[in-house]
Amino acid sequence: MTDAAGPTEQAAPVIVLGRITDAYGVRGWVRIHPFGDDPLEWGKMLHWWVGSEESGWKVLPLAGCKWHGDGLVAQFVGVADRSGAEALKGAYIGAPREEMPRPEPDAYYWNDLIGLPVQNLEGESFGTVVGLLATGANDVLQVREDDDGTAAPGKKPLERLLPFVEQVVREVILPAKGAPGVIRVDWQKDW
Repeated sequence: MTDAAGPTEQAAPVIVLGRITDAYGVRGWVRIHPFGDDPLEWGKMLHWWVGSEESGWKVLPLAGCKWHGDGLVAQFVGVADRSGAEALKGAYIGAPREEMPRPEPDAYYWNDLIGLPVQNLEGESFGTVVGLLATGANDVLQVREDDDGTAAPGKKPLERLLPFVEQVVREVILPAKGAPGVIRVDWQKDW
């Protein structure tokens, strides 16, 4: 549903972009820990979804978004003081995919990579991307071997952590028009 102020409820799954960590100042601004490389791009969106899958999402019009010191700060229409900002502490921020800015070439939203199969240049399967980790130097793919039922009882499938850098990740093909996607890596199974 949409009114003159914008969307009032979530129509599509929300992609989590970051988390509100604290209030900033006394005028309703919040500090945000971003889960991406270019969070200032999110400032181009008119609304952010605030909440979580468990508690539900509330659509809040964005009044401002800027980089301050070593982090991102934002303000929402209707959140005018510190107590209003503190009430948002711990909530996630996000947006439906169709509301988000288009990523630059060779840049990806983490959500687009989760679930993709990973194989090396020799065609050996490593499993599926189950998550990503942000480290200081670079992002890291969490790749779990597909559980084909042949593992010993009680043994978990092998999980690899692969650096998401150009020297390792050679190709990312996102699924399109029914064609499957894949991530190809320059990595050996015995590493």
